[in-house]
Amino acid sequence: MSIPNTLKQLDTESPGAGPSKKRALDTDGSQTSKQEGAANKVAKVHPFFMKPQEKKDAISEGPFQWLEPLGRSGSCLHGINLQPKASQKVATFDLDGTVIKSSFASKSAAGQPPSWEWWRACVPDKLKELHETGYAIVLISNQGIKPAALKTWKEKIPLIAQALKDVPFRIMAAIGKDQYRKPMPGMWHELERIFTKEGVTIDKGSSFFIGDAAGRQYTKAKGDFSSTDRKWAENVELSFQTPEEYFLKQAPHENYVMPGFRPSSLPTPPHVTPTSSPILPNIPRQEVILFVGYPCLGKSTFYRQHFQPAEYLHINQDTLKTRERCIKALEEALKTGKSCVIDNTNRNAATRKLYLDMCRKNNVPARCFLFNGSFELAWHNNLYRALNMPPSLAAKEPERSLLPYVAFTGFRNNYEEPQLDEGFSEVKNIHWVFEGTEEEKKYWSMWLQIDGK
Repeated sequence: MSIPNTLKQLDTESPGAGPSKKRALDTDGSQTSKQEGAANKVAKVHPFFMKPQEKKDAISEGPFQWLEPLGRSGSCLHGINLQPKASQKVATFDLDGTVIKSSFASKSAAGQPPSWEWWRACVPDKLKELHETGYAIVLISNQGIKPAALKTWKEKIPLIAQALKDVPFRIMAAIGKDQYRKPMPGMWHELERIFTKEGVTIDKGSSFFIGDAAGRQYTKAKGDFSSTDRKWAENVELSFQTPEEYFLKQAPHENYVMPGFRPSSLPTPPHVTPTSSPILPNIPRQEVILFVGYPCLGKSTFYRQHFQPAEYLHINQDTLKTRERCIKALEEALKTGKSCVIDNTNRNAATRKLYLDMCRKNNVPARCFLFNGSFELAWHNNLYRALNMPPSLAAKEPERSLLPYVAFTGFRNNYEEPQLDEGFSEVKNIHWVFEGTEEEKKYWSMWLQIDGK
């Protein structure tokens, strides 16, 4: 589907392309005249200098209003200008660097309203045209900034709304690191939910997203700061253009990169190797299985599939809270003749030795099941199961919290590959294979990008 752009290009617009820089005042490196900048600034009385009733009228009862934030923790800001109606056709836009110029590098003078400028002079006319042709207009923004800066940013939005007095729009802004932060698709899912309540199903083929975080690369200039807008459009299945392509009708910029973990890039080895020995002994015997691997690589699922039906005792530090309790549980189980699975990360030889010594003391053999998977895959799975499972699955599964980044870096920094001479009778490799419905795989296969640290 081609993105509509029927507005005649203004003679004053610069045709030059260039990189997106969220921290710069301009987004494409082109020169913008001071006269144009002055013409597009909207100067309003800052609420601080208003009388109480004037402040109430300007902020609370004006055409723009902030609604109740979305999400369990209120991490998705939500506002409307006028009374936007749901439509099958949705025009979604990033804000900074797309609808308005990025202004993070500048500060307003003390006592003055937040300053801002349109990205180009044609933007408000184009938004009005879209509204008049039946599009619902939605601004989708990441605003993971400090509280003081966020307060100023929120004061800026009603000023933008006043400059679009005939254009209803909705804005959503992610202020945390969760399912709402682009390229995570949470804001789009909220939009679909809101429209469904109004009896409208969005037609993705007629809808689109415009953003400047497109991963563009340049030979003699700095490229885009990220590719999160392009990834977000791909996640929610909308056609995508940059503001240069959409507003200025420039040719698509084909030299772009989308770094980060891509699930589709994973190889598909056999699930368990070597295949010459069974997962469970052909002749049942008492034994201990030590799982080794990053969190979120399917260890507990593997236990439920293979060892729980055979009545192996599940020993897990997440449940028992301390390693000492895990070792105590193992000792008690071995004395009663039970087989056990130690379902922890067991990242190094010293940790594994504590369990293996107990096995030697009780003359019980131990095998190691090494769950192979990269740091990036494990972190991706963490994001998926905590933040991006399809609603049909999330409704059945217990709610999971996002594991901290240090749980993954700690394993990586201290990992020692298990060896037979530690005391194992066998080391089996378990390679990650996604198991689920097509709908679940679709959600798992998205760009799920939230930096930890």
